[in-house]
Amino acid sequence: MSTPAAPPVPTSEWTVAVLAGGLSHERDVSLRSGRRIAAELRDAGATVDEWDTDAALLGRLRATRPDAVVVALHGGEGENGAVQSVLELMGVPFVGTQGRACRRAHDKPSAKAELVRAGIDTPEWVALPHTTFRELGAAAVLDALVARLGLPLMLKPDQGGSALGAQVVRDAAELPSAMVGALAYSETVLVERFVEGVELAVSVVEGDDGPVALPAVEVAPESGVYDYTARYTAGLTRFHCPARLDDAVAQRVAATAVAAHRALGLRDLSRTDAIVDGEGRVWVLEVNVSPGLTETSLLPRAIEAAGRDLGEVFGLLVARAVTRGADVPTPR
Repeated sequence: MSTPAAPPVPTSEWTVAVLAGGLSHERDVSLRSGRRIAAELRDAGATVDEWDTDAALLGRLRATRPDAVVVALHGGEGENGAVQSVLELMGVPFVGTQGRACRRAHDKPSAKAELVRAGIDTPEWVALPHTTFRELGAAAVLDALVARLGLPLMLKPDQGGSALGAQVVRDAAELPSAMVGALAYSETVLVERFVEGVELAVSVVEGDDGPVALPAVEVAPESGVYDYTARYTAGLTRFHCPARLDDAVAQRVAATAVAAHRALGLRDLSRTDAIVDGEGRVWVLEVNVSPGLTETSLLPRAIEAAGRDLGEVFGLLVARAVTRGADVPTPR
């Protein structure tokens, strides 16, 4: 993959604020991502401040006015567009997708509907709030789900990441407990048809020539399910990067990830989670606007497989953010 042309990496005259932590269920993962990217940016020459995302954030932004912000938040306000919208209101340049598009991508049913409109395959799904089960009777609703979508099923919260609350259901008797697990993280559960195949993560990074897909990472968890434990416990998942795909399928996977990035209006970087079934068909599961940057995360693996360096890539993204200047919300 050729390295796209871009402005020079940050110099010591630039101050970059890395936002991490927050109050979501993914706080610990976010802190690990923040520490890593802060260290990489320092090595690339930037002056870096690491900030937790709390009530002091606005005061820090006013007092310090960093040249750019890197959002290393996962889940909650870091991915639903809230923090990005605040940065836009403050006129602070930042790496990543703008607030409104973050919100669209973060809500999984909304994102899947956008993908379908763009002609991108995604497993058939139903999204149901907790009140539906309470008011209409859980047993009857679960029976209707199985009759419509069949088994196995994938259950997950309609918002959030890191596979928290996600579970594969292969027997109808497992549905009630899986539903409770998903509803522990959100008021609405997304139920989709489970697709058997090769699980992939495809990162997209933008340069001056537009979004480019990095080599796909093939994910092979020992348990068979890439859940929270498998994601963040070293040794529980085997990764193959580039993924073990023939050239035609690999090109189709890359094109699909770029198409999903564009369809959702994302910017700078994203990660598309997908399945390639036995017929070589690519099914998009979801698209993440704030990919993890920990030692077990997939974006850093893809960057390394592309022959690039994490600090260099984010240095270029920071340079792009500084060059384009502050985001200004579109007036009504």
